[in-house]
Amino acid sequence: MTFNIGNQNAGNINNVGRDQHITGGQTGMVVTPEQAWQAYAELRAGVRATRLDPATSVAAEKELGDVESGLRQLEPDRARIAPRLERLTRILLAAGSLASAGSALVAPIRILAQFLGALGAPILGLLPILA
Repeated sequence: MTFNIGNQNAGNINNVGRDQHITGGQTGMVVTPEQAWQAYAELRAGVRATRLDPATSVAAEKELGDVESGLRQLEPDRARIAPRLERLTRILLAAGSLASAGSALVAPIRILAQFLGALGAPILGLLPILA
């Protein structure tokens, strides 16, 4: 049996040729470009409000600028955004900022990582669970 599936866009899509058994539920998160922009604005404000040493601040601002450039594309460039957001997250982790700033930084990073879909999974794995 062959089936051809065209373009699909949804939170969860299961293309199954035989039986499928799901245990424990199945969830999905859809983040719109507008929500991603709002999260970016909150992240930028949070980073700027965080006391970073000068070198860390410059590195964080560079990654923020690159994330913004990816978001500005007519169709946001998730493949471009993902490594920049991951580097920014690692910079903030190393500086201790994610622990000290809490949800002010973690929440917008989480939303942006969810916007990236599968590309955001490594970023989500870096985030503190309780923030």
